[in-house]
Amino acid sequence: MKNAIDIFSGAGGMSIGACMAGIKIDLAIEFNSQAADTFKFNHPDTEVICEDIREVNIKDSYKRPFILFGGPPCQGFSISNTKTRNINNSNNSLFKEFVRMVKESKPKWFVFENVEGFVTFQKGSVLKQLCDEFALLGYSTSYKILKASDYGVPQNRNRFFMVGNNVGVDFSFPETNNIKVTVKQAISDLPNVNNGDVIEELPYKMGEVSEYAQLMRVNSNKSRQNFVSKNQDYVIERYKHISVGENWKSIPEELMKNYSNRANCHSGIYRRLHPDRPSVVIANYRKNMLIHPYEDRGLSVREAARLQSFPDNFIFKGSLMHIQQQIGNAVPPLLAKAVFEQIIELNEKNNL
Repeated sequence: MKNAIDIFSGAGGMSIGACMAGIKIDLAIEFNSQAADTFKFNHPDTEVICEDIREVNIKDSYKRPFILFGGPPCQGFSISNTKTRNINNSNNSLFKEFVRMVKESKPKWFVFENVEGFVTFQKGSVLKQLCDEFALLGYSTSYKILKASDYGVPQNRNRFFMVGNNVGVDFSFPETNNIKVTVKQAISDLPNVNNGDVIEELPYKMGEVSEYAQLMRVNSNKSRQNFVSKNQDYVIERYKHISVGENWKSIPEELMKNYSNRANCHSGIYRRLHPDRPSVVIANYRKNMLIHPYEDRGLSVREAARLQSFPDNFIFKGSLMHIQQQIGNAVPPLLAKAVFEQIIELNEKNNL
């Protein structure tokens, strides 16, 4: 069994993808206590360190793993972030901790993941610095922006991936599968719920189940964590005016009087998901007021998890707000799985 260290692990989206590819997670490091609780619950055999990574050193017993992976906090690298998109944002320096962890643990392979804006951050100088530092440690690197929807995830989400190794392999990223999974295929078997519902378990709907839904339902016999944010009546009234694929622009002006300037509304808010397309990005889906394709309510925890490709037996811990953040911040497991499977295939092809 190939072993791994997951740093900046969050709830564990990358680790779920790694496990799907046949990798065992020995150690995870995550500063947020509720995300760490989620990780530990779903990986009971993994040691989870809930501390600031700047205070953590890798124990000898975990050194020289097959792979180390993770995504440092990405708020400062985001293209949409104009306030803290600079090197003075403390989060932006955490990529240096990733380099330190590679230097300390000496994995054969590593995967560095981040937002697509990482490529152009500081006019590309940070990316070049990262490549140069890994080269000094003896790692060759390849990087690419991958589209989650190209790898079976029902979501249009772009992420930056850098893969490195010190075993002399010329890495190439996995080919796309050209099969787009739609919102309808992803969530239509999940139960109907209402605004503000907090229902731990519900049966799946009867009827035809898509191939994607069947994959998500492996080892699960019920829909769990059917939790929906409680929105005010005026918000639900706004939802009623928005058709599939539309956003806040469809809301009558008299219902948006609390917005001082409608022109400043982000195009991503109050968007009703289109059932016949992959979802828009599941980021802070509560704050963005993403709307169910057919029902006048926000997304449930399980629906959002499905759109991120978390399997149904994955349980999130913490308050509803923190759960929603964990889902939105995660790397889609199926996207991570594709990268890890490619690494394993090339590793075995080269008899390493």
